[in-house]
Amino acid sequence: MRLAAWEFTDPPKIGGGLEEGEQRPGVLLLHGLMGRASHWAATARRLSARHRPVALDQRGHGRSEKPAEGPFDREAYVDDAIAAIEQLGLAPVALVGHAMGALTAWQLAARRPDLVSALVICDMRASALGAASQREWTEWFRSWPVPFATLADVRKWFGEDDPTLERPRPARGEFFAEVMAERADGWRPVFSRRQMLSARETWVHDAHWEELAQVPCPALVVRGLDAELGRAEAQEMVRVLPRGAYAEIPDAGHLLPWEQPDAWCAAIEPFLHAATMPA
Repeated sequence: MRLAAWEFTDPPKIGGGLEEGEQRPGVLLLHGLMGRASHWAATARRLSARHRPVALDQRGHGRSEKPAEGPFDREAYVDDAIAAIEQLGLAPVALVGHAMGALTAWQLAARRPDLVSALVICDMRASALGAASQREWTEWFRSWPVPFATLADVRKWFGEDDPTLERPRPARGEFFAEVMAERADGWRPVFSRRQMLSARETWVHDAHWEELAQVPCPALVVRGLDAELGRAEAQEMVRVLPRGAYAEIPDAGHLLPWEQPDAWCAAIEPFLHAATMPA
């Protein structure tokens, strides 16, 4: 399995010791379902002043391989992230995950605490979402008017015309434009929707509170006021985490790092600095 990763700072020099500016603690950024590493560019560049940020294209996404038959289970995603940490020399690493990437992050932190210094969970529920949620996603995928004639059509449909939207969200249109590629007949997603449903099927029916309680490092739960993770559940996640903290961003939904990038970075930068920098 070949995985693609984006490094947003110069890699450490080999031999001769590291210079002071190159001894920055590692941060691994994990996108959610349908996302890609390049989505993290703005966050990573903000973090690069003090950290060594790397974003991973998870299997089935972006430029990483998309094996026809998977596996796309939780163990595979966690193993991929561990491989990235070890092969890129990032440990002890701070994990920043959005949605499914956040679940991967806290499962990894529970399983391999020796590799993880801190954890940021962005809009991922610990409760089971259930079979109805999976059916809704199946129907939503079927509603996509693919192929799209232009990227402007992609932005408009996902940002304005998608019937699941309650109000226009331009950042959502931009988010989905970045995961489209031009084919002979128009613009199509770079991922397989069937594979995305397969990946989601492996975690949507289960609750993940037990693994959350096994995360020993400092952990920050971040939600948008209009996000999928509700306030009560987010605060319960903070209570369950042994070293949990909470941040809430107004005027933001599920894609809060892209809808409110300044507020998002203002929430995570002080936490990561305190959790990863030497006293």
